[in-house]
Amino acid sequence: MIDDGIGIPAKDLPHIFDRFFQVESHLTRRHGVWGWDSPLPKVMIEMHGGRIWAESMEGKGSNFTFLLPVNPAQAEAGSRVFLP
Repeated sequence: MIDDGIGIPAKDLPHIFDRFFQVESHLTRRHGVWGWDSPLPKVMIEMHGGRIWAESMEGKGSNFTFLLPVNPAQAEAGSRVFLP
């Protein structure tokens, strides 16, 4: 997911997936940003053997990326169900 919002300060970026972490309140109040409940997707993605990370520049927005492993048998079965 990519956005063009206010971005995340570099000092906060390593903590955005920590439970109960909130980026500086003066930024969230001024811009009306509540953020998303980032610990939940992180836990769910990691439970499936994947990983998630974020890149951000203040004033430019953020890019959230996640990878999930693919089971070859499931991918092959999916290709029979979802025809092009």
